[in-house]
Amino acid sequence: MALIVQKYGGTSVGTIDRIRNVARRLMETVAEGNQVVAVVSAMSGVTDGLIKLAKDVTSQPSERELDVLMATGEQQSIALLSMAIHDMGGKAVSITGAQAGICTFGSHTRGRIKSIKPDLMHQYLADGNILICAGFQGTTEEGLIHTLGRGGSDLSAIALAAALKADICQIFTDVDGVYTCDPRVVKNAVKIDELSYDEMLEMASSGSKVMQSRSVEFAKKYGVVFEVRNSMNTHPGTIVKEEIPAMEAVVVRGVSIERNQARVTIAGISEPVAYTAKILGALAEAEINIDMIVANTAHDGVARQSFTMHMNDLGSAQAALKPLIAEFGSSAKLETEAGLAKLSVVGIGMRSHSGVAATVFQTLADAGIAVGMISTSEIRITVTVDEIDIERAAQVVHDAFNLHRVNG
Repeated sequence: MALIVQKYGGTSVGTIDRIRNVARRLMETVAEGNQVVAVVSAMSGVTDGLIKLAKDVTSQPSERELDVLMATGEQQSIALLSMAIHDMGGKAVSITGAQAGICTFGSHTRGRIKSIKPDLMHQYLADGNILICAGFQGTTEEGLIHTLGRGGSDLSAIALAAALKADICQIFTDVDGVYTCDPRVVKNAVKIDELSYDEMLEMASSGSKVMQSRSVEFAKKYGVVFEVRNSMNTHPGTIVKEEIPAMEAVVVRGVSIERNQARVTIAGISEPVAYTAKILGALAEAEINIDMIVANTAHDGVARQSFTMHMNDLGSAQAALKPLIAEFGSSAKLETEAGLAKLSVVGIGMRSHSGVAATVFQTLADAGIAVGMISTSEIRITVTVDEIDIERAAQVVHDAFNLHRVNG
């Protein structure tokens, strides 16, 4: 008997018919001789609707109360799904994140999982139930409701799979798996059969919307094998697991894009030593995540530092950094640029094959696409381009590496 954790996103439970479809899937999995835990998101549109309600009440809702409000979306889903299973003659019980033993810490609306005590879950499973657990939520040690941030149901599923020592975690969504690029952007993109944790992590961090990066980090840390697949059909998905030597034969695995990026630059910095620490400290205190960082110091000792972030954080970043400008000298100034996007090329085969960067930059140059900032890791090359060029950039780079054939 295998223990399987299945996660269903908002589109998979977006209507009553889809909830019944999920109920049938779960019962079929049990009929095959398995124990099943389903981790469920709020129905599509519900969380956004709850946030809108909060902002109709006040322009600045308390994050603590937002957590209390948003957690009700998943509770609605788990109750309806349990009812659907009962109606079909199955045995199921719904539990909240707190009842699942998920203990969290950190800021409200951006909680992190500290520990999981799965005793109650084991008890319900031993009684022959399909266990329906609310994703996206847990409680602090003080008993406060805590949500896990965007994509938090993925994290819930991976973490529960680790705590329960599940045989596999299946992430059901509205796509057939992880593609070489977003098929809505690159028409000849194809599904990838297998990915390493590192490749999936880089793709998730670089804009792929299939999985939340924190979830992939958790899976890698605890060795949770997971599969991304479509809840609307029975096609095999994409398996994400530990790297094996054969994976390096594919030099580039995929291309990811991320829109709505902004660049912040502080120029004319005359303080030569501590400016980076001060800048990053101010942004960390404001809980702003930044990505690409470029710093340089001219021959006259004047420094310049640039970094990228999501457009939504630009205003908060400016507010956090303006008080520092005077400390950096009389010539220091804060500059911003919006309308950018990031293009990332990912593949563990890049470790053992040269020439990938040359191909990327030559391809973009031939297409007349200007590159801004550049960032690399052992298995990733990321560049910024004007957002108006991002779809064309993704297509030409995808074609340059023949990804529709290599991964197909």
